[in-house]
Amino acid sequence: MSARLAPWLAEARATIALAYPLILTNIAQALIHATDVVLLGRVGPRTLAAGALGVNLYHACLIFGTGLVTAAAPLMARELGRFRHSVRDVRRTVRQAMWAAVAIAMPCWLIMWQAEPILLAFGQEPALAADAARFVHALQWGLLPFLFFLILRSFVSALEKPIWSLIIGGAAVLVNGLLNYGLIFGAFGLPRLGLLGAGLGSATSSLLMFLGMALVVTRHPRFRRYRLFGHFWRADWARFAVIWRLGLPIAVTLALEVTIFNAAVFLMGLIDTPSLAAHAIALQIASLTFMVPLGLAQAVTVRVGLAHGRRDAEGVRRAGWTAFFLGEGFMCLTALLMLSVPALLVDLFVDGHDPANGQVVALAIAFLAVAALFQIVDGAQVVGAGMLRGLHDTTVPMAYAAIGYWGIGLSTGYVLAFRYGWGGVGIWTGLATGLSVVALLMVNRWMRRERLGLVAA
Repeated sequence: MSARLAPWLAEARATIALAYPLILTNIAQALIHATDVVLLGRVGPRTLAAGALGVNLYHACLIFGTGLVTAAAPLMARELGRFRHSVRDVRRTVRQAMWAAVAIAMPCWLIMWQAEPILLAFGQEPALAADAARFVHALQWGLLPFLFFLILRSFVSALEKPIWSLIIGGAAVLVNGLLNYGLIFGAFGLPRLGLLGAGLGSATSSLLMFLGMALVVTRHPRFRRYRLFGHFWRADWARFAVIWRLGLPIAVTLALEVTIFNAAVFLMGLIDTPSLAAHAIALQIASLTFMVPLGLAQAVTVRVGLAHGRRDAEGVRRAGWTAFFLGEGFMCLTALLMLSVPALLVDLFVDGHDPANGQVVALAIAFLAVAALFQIVDGAQVVGAGMLRGLHDTTVPMAYAAIGYWGIGLSTGYVLAFRYGWGGVGIWTGLATGLSVVALLMVNRWMRRERLGLVAA
């Protein structure tokens, strides 16, 4: 028995060692955005509202770009699985992923430069749209360096040394907080720029994250032999096309997932303000726990990719299921927590003893009951997607996302909320239903991977 378990335990150790820095890096990135919200909130509600509008537009571009450059991870992992000391092919992937980042950044910059007319077209108040545009015009220049940082993070992760992304991400939380505080409020001898300062500070933090990672990969003995930036401008159209072919479906999948939650916010606003506030609380709790399966998904893409490159069908199976059950085990624990002490979790965001918050608290507790199921299926679908990406399977999962998120999730939520009077609980039930469908489809495709020819039997 112990001999049979030994490979699984070894895989679990390898997966956790690769995943935990990625998980903590994801949390660090979330903390950067949370810091910006807290600082802008101290300026005033109008400044916070303008910042929120600007960040939503920026994130739409960022998420799409992130999905595109995510293609670098499975490409490098498969190559390193095939030839452990491969240098040239890995370098090709990094360079062309950066070319792809430049290609997607340019239209995104044009879109964000038109932030004010875009926001006005969506019916936003003119003064608020103008403030948001000023913020975005500074923030947008952080897009490309952040995408470059993500590519280099994929590189060190493929070499199973993700600790460097954690070190740089953790330092960025501190630098971003100090820089934004100084530029927003005029501290540390910096000019007082308010909302514009927040955009400049965040863009500068993204640039420093890239420069920090670039310093690591050019100076560290493990990485410098790859000479990632040598002959950077040399064209490699074949690899550039592969990045787009693999990455574009990932980008669309992420965009579908993000926009379904944006639509849920809009639907909550149609119900009433307490439902919208309760939704924000429940979603914030779910988003924090989501960082763990997200990190496992990033890790399993590498672990599956390495085994896939070795043409090791058993290694592929073991890597995928190990990460899947680690993710589901964690999400089951958080589901139990949400069911056991929902009031305690909600109290972290609002004073549950204040009668004025009574309706919001009651709704948030009801949402968390549905979120317990939501946790389990959300973890399953994100890790399942990571497993399939390790096999370079991204197009069909994109179709699954479109069907599950929008075709089933949104329509179910709308019908339950507005036709059957379930309100906000109906919307959360719709989200959980859509995620359940996507999770089942992802796992079913993974189980049929050999029959479908995704991996050698």
